[in-house]
Amino acid sequence: MNAATVRVVVADDHQVIRTGYAALLDTQPDFTVVGTACDGAEAVRICRELSPGVVLMDVRMPGTDGIEATRQLTGPAADGPRILILTTFDLDEYVYDALRAGASGFLLKDVTAERLFDAVRVIAAGEALLAPTVTRRLISEFAQLRPPPDAPRTTALATLTPRETQVLRLVAEGLSNTEIAARLVVAEETVKTHVSRVLNKLGLRDRTQAVVTAYESGLVVPRSR
Repeated sequence: MNAATVRVVVADDHQVIRTGYAALLDTQPDFTVVGTACDGAEAVRICRELSPGVVLMDVRMPGTDGIEATRQLTGPAADGPRILILTTFDLDEYVYDALRAGASGFLLKDVTAERLFDAVRVIAAGEALLAPTVTRRLISEFAQLRPPPDAPRTTALATLTPRETQVLRLVAEGLSNTEIAARLVVAEETVKTHVSRVLNKLGLRDRTQAVVTAYESGLVVPRSR
């Protein structure tokens, strides 16, 4: 097996969708679908047995849904897989809650094959899947409707340096490291270091949770339409 092969689990309560995604992913030489699950509980069990790198997780499933499964697999004590949420609707509060719980991004179920493959590769590489317009719209739509983030995380915002706070704001606006470097007139490696420190100080997995935290804490205020 190629050392770079991404091990994937597909979780969806619809068998046709589940087997379809699995078959599609198996067409790629750098992916191996190691298991499928019909609900969140089965997804958690399979992931703990097989240790995949990425899970395609339907957000709405009977019993244990994608939100709770994501929470169990990405919690502070878990060294779990990256979660890519699958949804039918882009402005979906369930998706927002899944991102808040630790998912790294989301895709609509009518996504093209190439977009799906790219997304899995991005997630597997440890990057957050932030489609800026859709993701920021989703987060800004629901951030004010939820209780504020955990007190320790809010308190941790105060530990950020002024530059780290500035970088977090720009991340929340959807800028890439390259764009942030250009805006601040610094090297891209410097930006990567700042982003890494922000995530560590706030106890976050990736940029997606950083964006959620920035909006929920009021550090970034959604622009009025």
